[in-house]
Amino acid sequence: MTTELHLTGDDGADRLLGEDPLALLLGMLLDQQVPMEVAFAGPHKIRERLGHLDPARIAAADPEEFAAVCAQPPAVHRFPGSMAGRIQQACQAVVDDYDGDTAAIWRAEDPDGREVLRRLRALPGFGEQKARIFLALLGKQYGVDVPGWREAAGPYGEDGARMSIADVVDEQTLTEVRAYKKQRKAEAKAARASGR
Repeated sequence: MTTELHLTGDDGADRLLGEDPLALLLGMLLDQQVPMEVAFAGPHKIRERLGHLDPARIAAADPEEFAAVCAQPPAVHRFPGSMAGRIQQACQAVVDDYDGDTAAIWRAEDPDGREVLRRLRALPGFGEQKARIFLALLGKQYGVDVPGWREAAGPYGEDGARMSIADVVDEQTLTEVRAYKKQRKAEAKAARASGR
């Protein structure tokens, strides 16, 4: 299945995200402390450098060598060493729990939205919020229509939301999501300053 995504501003990286469920999962994993489009372009950099995006081979790679691949300029993430470890852990979980088939996370045994959310939260590097955002991305843009996904994704699953990468379909929505995130950071900073 190929889905047309517009998350990175790079046609090759977006095409990979639409074609390869592991690429999409790893992009979400990388989506912290870097701009969204940088995070989601990371899997494309890895595939270009390794010549593949095979979860078993990534999981089995020498950690230092794989970290060097991730650190090669332009780096996959601003913290390439620690994120390389997380990538390998996530790939190992895909191999161990889903026989190397990333899409089985949302396809195997006809899961509902709550079960997909549970499976995502069980992955290394996926907390509650990241799992909900990824579930919303799957439902809104990747064609994963499991029952109850909107409810399981919480506010990220709402139609018309502009809260996360799940809502980015073009430059305009990217700008709107950035504005929302900036506002939330300012609110959090103000709350910390007032001692709440």
